[in-house]
Amino acid sequence: MINFSGLLLQFLEIVLALAAAPLLTGWVNQCRAWMQNKSAPPLFQPYRMLHKLFYKESVLADHATPLFRMVPYIVFGCMTLACGIIPTLSTDLPLSPAADAIALVGLLALARVFISLAAMDIGTAFGTLGARREMLVGFLAEPALLMVLFSASLITQSTLLPTIVDKLVHRELAIYPSLAFAGVAFTMVSLAENARVPVDNPATHLELTMIHEALILEYSGRHLALVEWAASLKLFAYSCIGIALFFPWGIATVETPIELVMALPILAGKLAIGGALLALIETSSAKMRIFRVPEFLTSAFLLAVIGMLIHFLLGA
Repeated sequence: MINFSGLLLQFLEIVLALAAAPLLTGWVNQCRAWMQNKSAPPLFQPYRMLHKLFYKESVLADHATPLFRMVPYIVFGCMTLACGIIPTLSTDLPLSPAADAIALVGLLALARVFISLAAMDIGTAFGTLGARREMLVGFLAEPALLMVLFSASLITQSTLLPTIVDKLVHRELAIYPSLAFAGVAFTMVSLAENARVPVDNPATHLELTMIHEALILEYSGRHLALVEWAASLKLFAYSCIGIALFFPWGIATVETPIELVMALPILAGKLAIGGALLALIETSSAKMRIFRVPEFLTSAFLLAVIGMLIHFLLGA
């Protein structure tokens, strides 16, 4: 039997992610500008940028392969699907059986591999340099992210994100030391995966330090718009993962109109607070040297492992 209400909720979650992701990016940019005593850009500036890029012509290198043209659509699709399997408004989703922690990390890894291949496809020095750095960051960040997700799955006895949210919401309110360590590790991984300070600076175009920008130097027009939109979706996805694992209260676990209506403003409030905290971290931190990034991500991995060990030893 087809669950039409579940399909509607799934559609609304995807539409919400597509619409709210650029808004979250604009909010973070605004907060960071305010904290740095600068004139803040408009909140809807990311939408204006996407609108402008979609109407501009895409310029491609003469020797660009079909892979280079397909990658923006593949990356955008991966990020959209990742946002679709993360419970943001409700846990009653048709894609819930696919919302496994390993599948989610696999989607993020698939997008990284394709964007790195596209950067090397043209053969420019900066593209290849950015691809190598991106794969290095992914090689170190993905195990740490898996350990964070496994820490939550050990508490709830499930690797499905909707099940994790459902069980954490109905547990007694308490501080779990394992989740505390996992939360710090997740914050460090999120900064690295979303190219934020101190790992990378999304506003820089300095060739010797940039990672994300080096990957997309050859893109323009609608292709660049899709890649930038996918970057906003990735930030939205990581924010929702953090909410689902560490602050799941407010996500509807039963299909009642009241819970669904309340879930949207609660999610908006959590994202606003998270965006402001992200801007605070970026403002109070200095960008580290690229050679220090492995130490940073290794520390995140060790913190996540310590969280798992605490759960095994203390059961908390």
